[in-house]
Amino acid sequence: MAAAGGAGMHTMTPVEARQVYRSMRDKEVNEEVGSVNDETIPGPLGDIPIRIYKPIHNHNSKLPILVFYHGGGWVIGDLDTHDSVCRTLTNEAECIVVSVDYRLGPEHKFPAAVEDSFAALEWVAEHAESFGGDRERIAVGGDSAGGNLATVMSIMAKEKQAPNIVFQLLIYPSTGVGQTKSYEENGEGYYLSKDTMAWFRKHYMNDPSDAKNPYFSPYLYEDVSGLPPALIMTAEYDPLRDDGKAYADKLKDAGVEVEYVDYPGMIHGFVTMANVIDKGQQALKDAGEALKKVFY
Repeated sequence: MAAAGGAGMHTMTPVEARQVYRSMRDKEVNEEVGSVNDETIPGPLGDIPIRIYKPIHNHNSKLPILVFYHGGGWVIGDLDTHDSVCRTLTNEAECIVVSVDYRLGPEHKFPAAVEDSFAALEWVAEHAESFGGDRERIAVGGDSAGGNLATVMSIMAKEKQAPNIVFQLLIYPSTGVGQTKSYEENGEGYYLSKDTMAWFRKHYMNDPSDAKNPYFSPYLYEDVSGLPPALIMTAEYDPLRDDGKAYADKLKDAGVEVEYVDYPGMIHGFVTMANVIDKGQQALKDAGEALKKVFY
């Protein structure tokens, strides 16, 4: 899902929506970091663009890594729309952040984003030392649809027994719980609307049966025991709030260490508005602290 999910996005074409979302981010003042490098890596169907961030305080030792998946409903968003978020996270967590520009719908429908995301995760684990990273300290994270992908990456890594993921940072993730109280209460008037969520699903899904696939709806994955510890962040007035809460409860019930934080008064997308919303900046600081506890 996307922070730009209000304001008639469901009336636009995907190309128009991408332009609008990108223009919202163009005005941001980006935080100084140690370095930023764009690369391309091999993917299932062509190269995948990635962006590698290093913190401003780099002690020249091997650094832990956060593999980050941007939000945008699997339809919009890119490396640039989440550049500011990744810059803040690399400094706050004192880690390398690898941002992944996975394929988007409707040009590339489910499970294209999942396939690209896991290919990038495997590449990071295999090549970590080449960019100063520590393959033994890899976390996954993302916001909204990116939080969905990070959730699925943890599940896939468990199934394949590699790479070893030490933490999942899930920022208002879509987990596929279904009709929830927050969906009904917050589905109109709070930026991300029911119509926009339906628009995203229409452009990403092949047909409604995709919603039954745990790689699309990770809440449906049965055995979540043994998944990495998680920080799950939600917003009070977000239709996806209960998606995050329900998944946090499911992980806790399975014995997974989980910290769940709901930010009062906030709407979907507030973390990507950290330049103008203080609680967005605080949430990124909270994420950085949680990552540092695991990494160091």
